Amino acid sequence: MLFALPLLLAAPLVAAHGAVTSYIIGGKEYPGYQGFSPVAGAQIIQRQWPDYNPIMTVTDGKMLCNGGTSAPISAQIAAGENITAVWKQWTHQQGPVMVWMYACSGDFGACDGRGKGWFKIDEMGAWGGVLNSNNWGTAIVYKNLKWSSKIPTSLKPGKYLIRHELLALHQANTPQFYPECAQIEVTGSGSAVPGGEFLTKIPGYASQSDPGVTVDIYQGKATTYTCPGPKVWTG
Repeated sequence: MLFALPLLLAAPLVAAHGAVTSYIIGGKEYPGYQGFSPVAGAQIIQRQWPDYNPIMTVTDGKMLCNGGTSAPISAQIAAGENITAVWKQWTHQQGPVMVWMYACSGDFGACDGRGKGWFKIDEMGAWGGVLNSNNWGTAIVYKNLKWSSKIPTSLKPGKYLIRHELLALHQANTPQFYPECAQIEVTGSGSAVPGGEFLTKIPGYASQSDPGVTVDIYQGKATTYTCPGPKVWTG
């Protein structure tokens, strides 16, 4: 509707609050974090993050895990099994969903997610050829408050960070990033690892001028969308 756009653009950024607050693996729910007051030793698999506020630039250090620190426990998941992230709230329907993983070489406490080790296992951008619409991955999160992704069946067992990221594009030239990380231990007999073309750094997987970051969905010039960063690795 014509009057909706000015109202949307005038809305305060705080209306965009949302974050992953729990995970479901094999029918079991693992509590995450609710934000704002980190609890020492909280028995959760999610790296505690300071607040719901959006990250506005791709170079911000909080892009890594929304500033989250190491969690005390982890969850086991078999390669080929699904992990479902759950949001307590989400308010925007324009933007992609991206799911990343990072192999930890040692204990989770020493795994900071630095370096060129992140790879995508899932993503959904836009479909239907009209970007100014609700045909986006984040619209599915808006509707269901859940997102399920399969751990690649052939992935090598080990300790991994898994990072769910929503990129809200509802405000022209004002991308808003919402990432959270959890700690999982992948089991199975796989031996595959992603090649270098699938690996990237976070922050650093895209520039602020990347079309997937700066696209203006209201101009009508763009009819297709490509998620920023490397392609998905399926194993």
